[in-house]
Amino acid sequence: MIIVIDGLSGSGKSSTAKAVAEKLGIQYLDSGALYRVATYIWLEADKDTEKFLEILPLKDIQFEYVDKDFIVHVDGVNVSNKIRKQKVSEHVSIVAALPEVRIFINKLMRKAVKDSNYIADGRDLGSAVFPDADLKFFMEASLEVRAERRFKELRESDDSVTFGQVMENLLDRDSRDKSRKMDPLVKPEDAYIIDTSEKTFDEQVIEICNIISEKVLINKNLEL
Repeated sequence: MIIVIDGLSGSGKSSTAKAVAEKLGIQYLDSGALYRVATYIWLEADKDTEKFLEILPLKDIQFEYVDKDFIVHVDGVNVSNKIRKQKVSEHVSIVAALPEVRIFINKLMRKAVKDSNYIADGRDLGSAVFPDADLKFFMEASLEVRAERRFKELRESDDSVTFGQVMENLLDRDSRDKSRKMDPLVKPEDAYIIDTSEKTFDEQVIEICNIISEKVLINKNLEL
């Protein structure tokens, strides 16, 4: 079974998906982290896109969700903290818009969810990567709320980042995500819309868990 949560950057997708995974005892897949990994590799290639696209398929990318952390290794090296740096955040939409990158990451994700129950978060999972997902959610929040959340998150690993930088980055990412030619950010018609602007974290987690539990009971083909 695959459950997906899409939405704008900073809407609370990742933290919510992690909490739902913990409550329901299922696996968590962080698609955003995988695009950050690709961006990290692109930066390591000195932003040389041609060189980057040549080496990306050769990289050994391994990931797992352990003790509430999504851990990623590239060629045996743990890059989980490095991919959260502001420098990566500033460029991830550029790299994620590359068709070759989206095809590569989509294959990684589809392969990962074949043999277990997963909840995954991203920006185009319900519309492009997993159009036949068992359940789809789309999370929204105001720009100010999203910026506050992302600023707090980034400050944990990079104390040089400013709130203004985060706001500017979110505006740029929103624009890029909605306007990219391949798999733009859209609300799937069959998704449950969850606006988190005025919800507490526990409230949004409980709301999603209740919907999942109700659907599992209704459809006996879905088993947690």
